[in-house]
Amino acid sequence: MLRIYAAAKAFRDNFLEWPPLSRKGQAAKSSGKMLWAIAEAALDIGRRRLTTAARSAQKCSALYLVDLGSAAIALALALVLRYGIAGLSARPDTTVVLMWSGLQYVAICAFVFPLSGLYSRNWKYGSISDLFTILRAALLTSLLLVSLLFFSTRLSEIPRTVVPLQSLLLIACLAASRLSFRADEISLARPAFRIARNGAGKADHRIPLLIVGAGDAADLYLRALARDPNTTYLPVACLDKTADHIGMTLRGVPIAGRIEDFENVVCELQRVNRQPRHVVFTEAPSTFGDAASDELLKSAERLGIAVSRLSQMTELKRAKTENPYELRSIELTDLLERPQAALDKEAIRRLVSGRRVLITGAGGSIGSELTSQIAACAPAEIVLIDNTEYNLYAIDMTLSENFATVPRFSYLCSVRRSQRVDEIFDRHRPELVFHAAALKHVPMVQMNPCEGVLTNVIGTMNVANAAKKFGTLAMVQISTDKVVNSTSVMGATKRLAELYCQALDLDGVKTAKGPRFMTVRFGNVLGSSGSLIPLFKRQLARGGPLTVTDPCMTRFFMTIREAVELTLQASAYGFEKQLGQGEIFVLDMGEPIKIIDIARRMIQLAGFTPDREIEIKIIGCRPGEKLFEELFDETDKRINSPVPGVLGAVPDPIPLPTLSDAFTRLQRHAERGNEKGLKAVMRELLPRYEPEPVHTNGHPLQERTPLRRNFAKGGPRRNGYDKGARKELGLPGS
Repeated sequence: MLRIYAAAKAFRDNFLEWPPLSRKGQAAKSSGKMLWAIAEAALDIGRRRLTTAARSAQKCSALYLVDLGSAAIALALALVLRYGIAGLSARPDTTVVLMWSGLQYVAICAFVFPLSGLYSRNWKYGSISDLFTILRAALLTSLLLVSLLFFSTRLSEIPRTVVPLQSLLLIACLAASRLSFRADEISLARPAFRIARNGAGKADHRIPLLIVGAGDAADLYLRALARDPNTTYLPVACLDKTADHIGMTLRGVPIAGRIEDFENVVCELQRVNRQPRHVVFTEAPSTFGDAASDELLKSAERLGIAVSRLSQMTELKRAKTENPYELRSIELTDLLERPQAALDKEAIRRLVSGRRVLITGAGGSIGSELTSQIAACAPAEIVLIDNTEYNLYAIDMTLSENFATVPRFSYLCSVRRSQRVDEIFDRHRPELVFHAAALKHVPMVQMNPCEGVLTNVIGTMNVANAAKKFGTLAMVQISTDKVVNSTSVMGATKRLAELYCQALDLDGVKTAKGPRFMTVRFGNVLGSSGSLIPLFKRQLARGGPLTVTDPCMTRFFMTIREAVELTLQASAYGFEKQLGQGEIFVLDMGEPIKIIDIARRMIQLAGFTPDREIEIKIIGCRPGEKLFEELFDETDKRINSPVPGVLGAVPDPIPLPTLSDAFTRLQRHAERGNEKGLKAVMRELLPRYEPEPVHTNGHPLQERTPLRRNFAKGGPRRNGYDKGARKELGLPGS
């Protein structure tokens, strides 16, 4: 086209300017050259167009031959519809004309179809606009046929009504052949949107989605999900801006109500066991109205439902700006087989607001989330304690960027050093203490038991004693499900820390003075440092394999955010209402999940096929690990807690003087490196503790299953409760 434009411009400038007579000969010569250039360019373009058309027809040879056959059939059917079979039998000459005209028409179509662009498109993604290509090809071939027949027979042998009939039939045939490319969308009820069960009877584990919006963006998103056989999401309903389309469906998904009807729709879906665990805005929330969007967000947060926004393909991501609605490639909440617990933020704010708060282990996974959530509740000041320089620096920088107005003080300090701990407490006189500092990696503590005792036992004692000495209102200790029927050093040390805080709390009740000492126990948190999710992500980035210790290993899981929120909520209720004195707050973590199922889910969410594209490798249990964890010890008395999302456990208490004396001996053995004496003292305090014998290299002397099953007859219990107990306490699943 550029060559034609240049030649035409030159022709206009040199031929159409009407130069003087003296220059007529020169102008005529120049104009001749321009005309030749135009002709040459037109021939070159025509040659290229023909070559491209021929190549496209060659690539789609099967479709090309089907179209030519459709053209011949359309012409024959048009004559049959015009005359009928009996009429054609009475007109033998018409059959001869039909054959001759049919050959001419097929030849015209063979030339025109490729030039019309019928084979230069991917018809699997054809749309309404591509229908004009079919119309153009059918009308052009029909006009050429009429012209040819007019000059050859004056249309004396073929009735004029045959031509429009033939055109309509040809359009239908061409469209039908192209619809075959999208045969998978013919079914009205999409298989991708059905709750399926496999042959083993296991439930469909796709994430139930509630779509907000029923427009073009929602249609594209649902179409993409329907085409993906490995999708991890299951749309269960749509919400629209208005009530005009309620009762209709969008790609097989019912439009259940308006955005204002969010809570009612969720309740209805719960009744049919299709409760959504994720809400997806298909358009910017502002398009649905700021008030309605804000109300939906608050309701979703209250119900524990994650909210995301579908990223627009035309929307450029802005650096340094995090979109809270953007769908992530892997959502940690998607790995949980339950909705997250609801939250009472006002109670948490009343606990923290205007108070001096000290957090140990502030740079760790739990500690950093605790720090951020506490800073958001406007405390008078935050005192950060951590033994790792970089972790302390990182959380200090986070606070300076996000909560610059909150006064903060950062201290490099090991909780093992009682003098340093007392110095910090004396300087700041904290009103609330959250003790998250601990050695938590089971195999590492198993190989270094003296260090585990010094940090988890003696460190907790130092912090608790300082809290009591310097007038703290309440101390909250973060514990773990590893304490239950523990066979690992880490679990035993955290169990002793629980017992010490319980003894101090009961002593405060007896003497009617002293701070509240509360302990919150929960299982694994997704995404914490040293946990399996970061490990699986690194292994996925390398292309696998994902390593799992045992195919039967199960764990309780919770996100860091939810664990910290419930910890703060339990602390707020316990302090404000004086609940749980002498108790352990146990977070209700739902059903345990197999580690191997988490691995498979991670692989699927990353877009791969487990065991085919990414291998899962079984490597065997590590020192101190159990095949499954429990939330209640055999000796725990289980009670119903009034705190939402929290259960209660009352361990058999050990008198404070007994613990103090034993801890003194533990500290002496640990500082001297006497592992044998250390474990002997731990067995005195924990008669059911069975330490696993360890080689010098840290591996167990013999293969065994280091666990006790706390199951009643008839199978495992949820969170350690049997059905009768759950019914008595009014817990879910009773």
